[in-house]
Amino acid sequence: MSYTFNCPKVSQNIPRLGNRFSRWLGKTVLKSKGWRFEGEFPDNPKLVVCVAPHTSNWDFVIGLAVAFCLKLKISFFGKHSIFIPPFSWLLKRWGGIPIERSKSHGVVTQMIETVKSTDKILLCLAPEGTRSQVYPWKSGFLHIAHHANVPVLLIGLDYQRKTIVLGPVFVPTEDTAAEMQKVYDFYAKVHPKYPSKVAFLAENSFEN
Repeated sequence: MSYTFNCPKVSQNIPRLGNRFSRWLGKTVLKSKGWRFEGEFPDNPKLVVCVAPHTSNWDFVIGLAVAFCLKLKISFFGKHSIFIPPFSWLLKRWGGIPIERSKSHGVVTQMIETVKSTDKILLCLAPEGTRSQVYPWKSGFLHIAHHANVPVLLIGLDYQRKTIVLGPVFVPTEDTAAEMQKVYDFYAKVHPKYPSKVAFLAENSFEN
């Protein structure tokens, strides 16, 4: 089967950032690695975007290439230790928000207010919070979306199929356990770069 790179359309209602060069750079990285898209990007100006599984530093590279390719203006948390000169300016320019884990109390509440107070935002979060094996995943992204009354978009990085899976969109309820099960069910079908680091696959007896 011949390789065909497809790029989903993104509405102008979505927060946008970038130019021809950044778009070319993002497409070049994805095409050179053989990646493609599956699914459609929702037409909603405010989204909490869950990106997983997170098992490798390559996840950040691919994720950033996706943002460049689609000209998305994203917001994301990052460990304060990576925000060092001369990269700190670029990371913040690309939507990075530095946090110290030891002082992260109240971050979820702060982000709820941030999402509520803005007209457009793509808040991207990795539910594992680390590349190491962890279970259960953090549910903060569901709380943010629920209390800010905005949809969650699930995006999977499938390394086996080299596919960026634009998954389901839903507005979470107060039943966090049920909503997290939806999340696990979706990502159980997404093959990470290092499957052994995805603890819930073993905990829930899902096939990888």
